[in-house]
Amino acid sequence: MNWRSKHIWIELIKGSRKTSNLLWSCILFGGSLGFLIVGTSSYFGRNLISIFPYQQILFFPQGIVMFFYGIAGLFISSYLWCTILWNIGSGYDRFDRREGIVCIFRWGFPGINRRIFLRLLMKDIQSIKMEVKEGIYPRRVIYMEIRGQGPIPLTRTDANFTPQEIEQKVTQLAYFLRVPMEVF
Repeated sequence: MNWRSKHIWIELIKGSRKTSNLLWSCILFGGSLGFLIVGTSSYFGRNLISIFPYQQILFFPQGIVMFFYGIAGLFISSYLWCTILWNIGSGYDRFDRREGIVCIFRWGFPGINRRIFLRLLMKDIQSIKMEVKEGIYPRRVIYMEIRGQGPIPLTRTDANFTPQEIEQKVTQLAYFLRVPMEVF
């Protein structure tokens, strides 16, 4: 959801609460739990759950490897669940022409720097840049070039924009901010 008026443009940024992240964290959790159960079953020499047979897997070396794969998968799965729970990367971009201020806000990992908040003057914006890389994994990112600070990304690197959508978005933003646009 975005909001735009004559003087203010607010764009909400979606974080890590995406369907694909939920799907991958569920698949990873289920798979790693299966590996952990099979490794533990081979250690005890009996079936903990009847679907996972232990007789064909010796504890040394296959059972140990499966056990550690299960533990590693649970750690990665818990990391994904935490990023989803904390909604890492979500926030907003606010462009206010009346006050001449740009505010960029993002949620990060818990800690001292959980809130990432940048407040910039519009007169310091040199240009709006668009990075386009085509291929198997296309990359289309919008950057805001700031005098003395370098480029600041405004979109995620995994955002799936079509070339027309990103071109239209860059054009509208550059027109709204009254700065030139660049493609690299």
